[in-house]
Amino acid sequence: MRRSAFLVLVAAVLAASCGGRATSFPTSSRLSRIHQRGLVVCGVFPGIAGFAQVDRTGRYTGFDIDLCRAVAAAVVGSADRIRFETVATLDLLQRSSDIDLVSRRLTWSLRREGMGVLFGPITFYDGQGFLVAGHLRAHGVDGLAGVPICVVENSEHDVSLMAYFRRHRIPLERVGVADGAAAGRALAGGRCQAFSADVSELTSVRSTMEDPRAFRILADRITSEPLAQLVRQEDIDLFNVLRWTVFAMITAEELGVTSANVGEMARSEDPDVGRLLGTVPGNGAALGLDEAWARRVIADVGNYGEVFERNLGTSTPIGMERGPNALWSSGGLLVAPPLK
Repeated sequence: MRRSAFLVLVAAVLAASCGGRATSFPTSSRLSRIHQRGLVVCGVFPGIAGFAQVDRTGRYTGFDIDLCRAVAAAVVGSADRIRFETVATLDLLQRSSDIDLVSRRLTWSLRREGMGVLFGPITFYDGQGFLVAGHLRAHGVDGLAGVPICVVENSEHDVSLMAYFRRHRIPLERVGVADGAAAGRALAGGRCQAFSADVSELTSVRSTMEDPRAFRILADRITSEPLAQLVRQEDIDLFNVLRWTVFAMITAEELGVTSANVGEMARSEDPDVGRLLGTVPGNGAALGLDEAWARRVIADVGNYGEVFERNLGTSTPIGMERGPNALWSSGGLLVAPPLK
């Protein structure tokens, strides 16, 4: 009798452990902590129009914000189950174990990754460029020889600007300023005729000027700045969810799945759509999520194109063309591995 009871107990324990394998996590994992908390904590840096802003009511909006919301939709079931924390430097991420991921226009670089973080997929291809007064006849960097150029003093942009002009033997008249807002005022007031920073910042500064149409951004770029979200190196489970959330948003745009038609598309017989939306099972289990994770991302936040156009596109004050941030099939650089 004792042996029979023991065998029944062993069988019950094994059945319980096997039955929860697809959706359970180690108690110390980041996904487990998020589930226990019931929301995602995302580190952001408000202040750049189109990417991250917070209004007087405390509502956060922007491209970086929406990518955080997408991860929340995948992991905890709703894009609104999220809390934002200001992260001015990566040191704050290391000091706060509560922050799950960071989304704040950071360039993926070797030395940053050496700080104990992992960058997800590139979500925005940026680069240092030039915002110039409309009346300036310059059509490229060569035309800025001897032209007063504002740049944030002692910044990476400052270093890159001086190095580029020195390398190409272009005379540089540099005007140091405190920040992007100061550069916008100096440009509008005639103290400088150009402002050099990442294009994402240039479009933001231009959108806040009294007459944005009086200024234009040159096509030339003097650096390449691939921007991506990041997590701690030890949080591999969240890293995988971040990667495949971004890939799902890119894939959704490619397949024509939007926040408006996701319900209808869930009835599609296309196997690629089925795998994306979870009607063909397997992807959710591979990530430790339920099968509807990507469907929620698209329903709550949208595909990549929707997020770009809503925050940065030509119909917004930012007025940015897709350029390299278009799908590979449209001449851009965005591509996702197969969701299968």
